[in-house]
Amino acid sequence: MSFLSELIKLVYQVDGDDFTAAGSASSDVKRIMKQLGMDSEITRRVTICMYEGEMNMVIHAKGGEAFVEIDDEKVKILMKDKGPGIPDLNLAMQEGWTTADETARNLGFGAGMGLPNMKRYSDEFQIETKMGEGTTVTMQIWLNGGKKVA
Repeated sequence: MSFLSELIKLVYQVDGDDFTAAGSASSDVKRIMKQLGMDSEITRRVTICMYEGEMNMVIHAKGGEAFVEIDDEKVKILMKDKGPGIPDLNLAMQEGWTTADETARNLGFGAGMGLPNMKRYSDEFQIETKMGEGTTVTMQIWLNGGKKVA
């Protein structure tokens, strides 16, 4: 059964170091998914993935872009920044490990859960990082019981 007549494509600019605007893209995607009548658990997972990606761009990468595609089968999220890259990806994937500066931590951010949460709440997760060039995170959340690929 199809509830979307066409693919929905959304693009968001995420400003670096702007903690007041952080989360606006994830809030917009959540609103759109609710308007479409999408499952609340799927909407929650997508919102968490989006928010964590936005916060990583604000805290670590001085901003970037978020691309979201919604179709009848899945929500695909691509977060792309031009930050410094991640020097040790294995370490960065460990819960609680962070390179967030004191400003971010004093605001209650930078607990080291961003990447682990993005992986946990997506069905498919891929991260590519290149030092001095940036990081791209791709996540997919399947709408109808897709299998998680770890």
